[in-house]
Amino acid sequence: MTYNIAIDGPAGAGKSTIARRVAKELSFIYVDTGAMYRTIALSLLRSRINAQNETQVAEALPEIQVSIAYQDGEQQMLLNGENVSGLIRTEEVGNMASKAAALPCVRAKLLDLQKELARTHDVVMDGRDIGTNILPEAQLKIYLTASVDTRAARRFRELEEKGMAGSFEEIREDIIQRDEQDMHREIAPLMQAEDAIFLDSSDMTIDEVTEKIKSLCR
Repeated sequence: MTYNIAIDGPAGAGKSTIARRVAKELSFIYVDTGAMYRTIALSLLRSRINAQNETQVAEALPEIQVSIAYQDGEQQMLLNGENVSGLIRTEEVGNMASKAAALPCVRAKLLDLQKELARTHDVVMDGRDIGTNILPEAQLKIYLTASVDTRAARRFRELEEKGMAGSFEEIREDIIQRDEQDMHREIAPLMQAEDAIFLDSSDMTIDEVTEKIKSLCR
């Protein structure tokens, strides 16, 4: 029987960083569902498709092949065979992914891939609706969050380290806007599962959050 850990939370809460660390230390597979949506978003941007036009998106989806590879334990996102892992972390792609993730046709395309990974491997999966929708039977569910200012500061530092210019105020506004989109979309909105453990990481280090989740798992 596989063991699944679901980590949900808003943009910039540190889900990917924490989930990756927890998976590595427990020898689980890390599944970044946000990266899957970002991969589709990148394809839509390249094709200049409006994510709010569901008909256009649905027509484009059969030509978008999303797959996952693992290199040195790190998840790599492939778009029609091209490794796009280094191209999907921009604010533009993130905002497009938030819009695309609200569409039932996009969610349906990725659902089978996500569930199959959880059926066949011990996984740590993070996203917006893992505990409520993708893996409702997960043995451990975490709702990981932090204050808007903390999340914006983390994102600002992350972009700075990658040499990408960014304005703190713009990043903060983007996060507020994405929270609004994610929490109020009709399909699988961001929310805490009833049996999820609430974890506010505003005043915690990455090590502290990682150890907390590992102890909960044990």
